[in-house]
Amino acid sequence: MAKDGTARGGARPNSGPTKKSARPKLNDGAVTLNTDVELEGVDVPPIKDFLTAKQKSGKDLQAKDVYKSVYAWLKKRGCDKLVSQQLVEQYSMMVSRWIQCEEAISEYGFLAKHPTTGNAMQSPYVAMSQNYMKQINATWFQIYQIVKDNGSADVEELDQQDIMMEALLKQKKKK
Repeated sequence: MAKDGTARGGARPNSGPTKKSARPKLNDGAVTLNTDVELEGVDVPPIKDFLTAKQKSGKDLQAKDVYKSVYAWLKKRGCDKLVSQQLVEQYSMMVSRWIQCEEAISEYGFLAKHPTTGNAMQSPYVAMSQNYMKQINATWFQIYQIVKDNGSADVEELDQQDIMMEALLKQKKKK
């Protein structure tokens, strides 16, 4: 507490000891797994109905394809059980909505007519697209952080896109 009686300060983000992922703990023998449990292997968990719902435009929602590709990517890195299904569903839904906005921008253009004045204004789809892109990036960062902390893939096994994303994330921390 400060001299003037206000509560300021406190724990700083990313301070303290660095976190150790679960894999080294398993290798050290600090954590033991119950191997008596029988697991049923599935490539992708069941896809919920809202990810495949028909849209007002009559087009199919593309969240199903995004959902499958994200789970395939997670499985390749051994993290498909670590990332919550809800997080992948949210990411898939946001990407499909972003795609819808981009299709609307392609169809209607960047400008729209103001409802009261009739003047040209920015299309609302542009702002929605930008908003979805921010949400997509934030959600992907959560997913990627889990994979980075716990993934079994070495840097050599990562795709070019993953290496580029890793470089961007490290560059941001340096500033």
